[in-house]
Amino acid sequence: MNLRFLAWLVILVLGAAQARAQGRFLKWLKTENDTAYIEDHTEDITFRLYGSRKYTRYDIMDRKTKTDILYRPNTPFNVGFGANYRFIGLNIGFNLPLINSNDRYGKTKYIDLQSHVYLRKIVVDFYAQYYKGYYIANPEEVFGKAYTAKNPYPRRPDIRNTDFGLNVGYIFNDKRFSYRAPNLQNEYQKKSAGSLIVGGEVFLAGIKGDSSLIPSNMADTAFLRDEHYYRTGISSLAANVGYAYTFVLKEHFFLSLSVTGGLGGNITSLFLVNGDVSRKVGLQFSNTVRASLGYNSSRYFAGIHYVGMNTRSGMSIPHTYQTFGTGNFRVSLVRRFTLEKPLWKTKTI
Repeated sequence: MNLRFLAWLVILVLGAAQARAQGRFLKWLKTENDTAYIEDHTEDITFRLYGSRKYTRYDIMDRKTKTDILYRPNTPFNVGFGANYRFIGLNIGFNLPLINSNDRYGKTKYIDLQSHVYLRKIVVDFYAQYYKGYYIANPEEVFGKAYTAKNPYPRRPDIRNTDFGLNVGYIFNDKRFSYRAPNLQNEYQKKSAGSLIVGGEVFLAGIKGDSSLIPSNMADTAFLRDEHYYRTGISSLAANVGYAYTFVLKEHFFLSLSVTGGLGGNITSLFLVNGDVSRKVGLQFSNTVRASLGYNSSRYFAGIHYVGMNTRSGMSIPHTYQTFGTGNFRVSLVRRFTLEKPLWKTKTI
């Protein structure tokens, strides 16, 4: 048998197997909604006006001294508009200078790519972020009242972070419970229902400053055993489990709550100002919270919704740990428009 012919035959067989596997996976993703609970509007154009604030945070905790340092960026509240059709969604936001100011907390430069993909059986959270410019949100605890009176919200324009996170969860009760209804607004959940959520996550983060992340003039000189580091890195892998439930009152008013908790392992590195590098392998704790409140119907939606992720990892210094969090708070006004015929002939998931 000709070797070239054999190679093409192998490629065709593998291609056919891959196509069959993809077909089975796409078929598995599809859900026949229980229409008594879920009204599907993915074939409609969902148009929204919204206000949104994305955020991130970095905290350093010392359990022995019962002291912490809370670092926050100055993130703006954006307003904008967006639309969804089937699996495609686009939102465009604008920063309004009259609403947002740098005078109190300083200036933050950032790129924040948060994406929350809500399929019927799977929810995916993706984070890719870069922030530069932080302030200390609890200055009185860190520096004392006398210093804070003259220096409210001390700024650290040199501190920057980069992080990447991916969380995938499986929705067990996909026929009657909808994440899409409060978060994408392209479905309408008419009756109360909930679901068990099981999944896994990976998280990578790096935080760095031009000098120590522990201020030298802290009121508590025993904080972190007087160790000083200018850079830290976190790599973690965890499994998570949780529950989500949407309470529906009179078919239209709803409260949706979802909490998942994660447990896994991490490697945390501290780059000390004296040139040493210390690393610790330990447990990783995490949680993701989703909360929504509002009104939903076949044509209209009005509500507030929040998604937040938090991780906690220990450090090589005894009785200390650091937490990293990120999320998004949004207010939405939505109108759905029914199309006379689909924009293209494909089946959605």
